Amino acid sequence: MKLSEYADCDATGLASLVAAGEVTPLELTRLARLAHDEVNPRINAVVEFYEDAETVAGADGGLFHGVPFLRKDIGASEAGRLQEKGSRLFKGYRPETDSYYFRRAGNAGLRTIGRTTCPEFGTTGMSQSILNGITGNPWNLNRSAGGSSSGAAAAVAAGVTPIAHGSDGGGSIRVPASWCGVVGLNPSRGRVSGGPNNQDASFGFHRTFVLCRTVRDMAAALDVFSGPYPGDPFIIVQPSRPYVQELSQSTGTLRVGVARTKWGAIDVDPEVLQAVDATASLLEEMGHMVTEIDPPYEPAEKTRIALGGGTDYADSLDDAARAMGKAINAETLEPGNLKCYNYSRNSPPASIGNLLENIRKFRFRVGEAIDRFDILLTPTMPILAPQHGGIYCTTNPKLSAVEFAEADTALYQYLGVFNVTGHPSVSLPLGHSTDGLPIGLQIAGRFGDEATLVRVSRDLEEASPWRRRRPSVRAGLVAV
Repeated sequence: MKLSEYADCDATGLASLVAAGEVTPLELTRLARLAHDEVNPRINAVVEFYEDAETVAGADGGLFHGVPFLRKDIGASEAGRLQEKGSRLFKGYRPETDSYYFRRAGNAGLRTIGRTTCPEFGTTGMSQSILNGITGNPWNLNRSAGGSSSGAAAAVAAGVTPIAHGSDGGGSIRVPASWCGVVGLNPSRGRVSGGPNNQDASFGFHRTFVLCRTVRDMAAALDVFSGPYPGDPFIIVQPSRPYVQELSQSTGTLRVGVARTKWGAIDVDPEVLQAVDATASLLEEMGHMVTEIDPPYEPAEKTRIALGGGTDYADSLDDAARAMGKAINAETLEPGNLKCYNYSRNSPPASIGNLLENIRKFRFRVGEAIDRFDILLTPTMPILAPQHGGIYCTTNPKLSAVEFAEADTALYQYLGVFNVTGHPSVSLPLGHSTDGLPIGLQIAGRFGDEATLVRVSRDLEEASPWRRRRPSVRAGLVAV
C-alpha cells in the first residue's frame, strides 16, 4: 500500500483491507509512522509516537481491525502511558488506570500508537500551550487548529491516522473538527461511559468520542464506544439497531431549526452564514421543513454556570499539585488558568445547590425553546480559524478570569449550550471560505437520538462530499 493510498482511506476502509488480507496491521502502523515523520514536524500534532507502536496489541477482527489510533493527552487514559494534559504541572505524569474507552478501542481492533497535543487542561478552543508549543492547522499552518482536541483533528486531517480520540466539555471536539475540516461528534450525555473513574464528568458536560473523516466511521465508532457500565449514574436509551445500520435507513421528513443569528457577543462571519444558508437550502430540497430559530438562551446564564464550577476546578488542581509534589504558580500554570485558579480561591465558596439549580433552569429553558425541532442547523464556530496567539488562549496574560469566561461564552456560542443540556451534536465539514479554510456546520439532535444525526449526516455527505478536499500539508505524502 502506498502512503498516499493510506492517507486517503478512512478507518472503515483500512479495516476492510486488513480483513481481506491486502494489508496487515503492522504495515498500517508503519505507514502511520511514515505519515507522522513527514507531516508532524510541520503541524506539531503528535506529542509522542510510541517507541513500541509496532508491538501495540489490538483484537483480531472488530470494526476497526488493525487501524492506527491516537490518544488525546487528557481525559481517557492508558495505564502507564504519559498523560501530561498540556501542562507543566503534569509533566511526567503516568496514570495507573485503563479507561473503559481504551478497553473498547482495543477490543474493536484499534491500535493506539501515540498521543496528541491539547491546550493546557483543555480549557480553551485554541491550539497552543507553553508545554508543547503551537499545533498548526493543516490547511494553513498560520491558523489555529482549534481545541482542545487540537492534535487529534490536525493529525486526522493531515493523514497521520484516519481516526483519533477526542473529548468535549464545551466544544473541544467540534471546534477543531470545524477548523480542520473533519467530522466531530459530541455524543449525548451518558452515551459513552467515562468509567471506571470519571463517569458523568463535570455535571455531565464532558463527553468522550472521536474525530474522523467520514460519517460511516462516526457510525462505527458509536457502535464501538457506546454502552453503559456498572457505576454509571444512569443508562441512556439504547439504540434499536447498530448505528452502522442507520447508514442504510431512510431519514424521513425532519423539522429543522436553523440558526441564522448570533447566540453570543461575536458576530457570525458572512462566509459562515453563507454556508449555513446553502445547507439550509439543501435540507429543504431534501424535503425537510426548515424554520429559522431564535437564540435559545441568554449568554449571561451560560457564563454564570461556567464561573460557578470554579471551586471544584481549584480543588482538583490543588489535589494534583500535591500528588505531583509541585506548587501552583506561574511556573506550573499558564496565565489564563492561573487567573481562573486564583479567582476561585479568592471568591466566596460557591453553593453547589445554586449551581445545580442554574444548570437545571438552563436545561429547561433551552429544551423548551428547541423541543419542536428534530434537528438544529447552526454554525459550529461563528468565525474562521484565527491566527495563532489571539486573546482567547490561556497563554494570554491580559484577560481576567471573568473576561475569559465571557470570551468563552461569546466564541463558543453554539457549542457549550449542548454540553450543558446533554444533546448530541456533530460538526460536519460542509463549507470552505474563499481562501480555502474549512467551515464546519453543526447539526444538533434530540437527546439520545444519535441515529437521526447519523442518517442526516450521511445525506449531507452524499449531497456535498468533502473527502475530495485535502489540506496542502498532505501533498507531501504523495511523494513519500
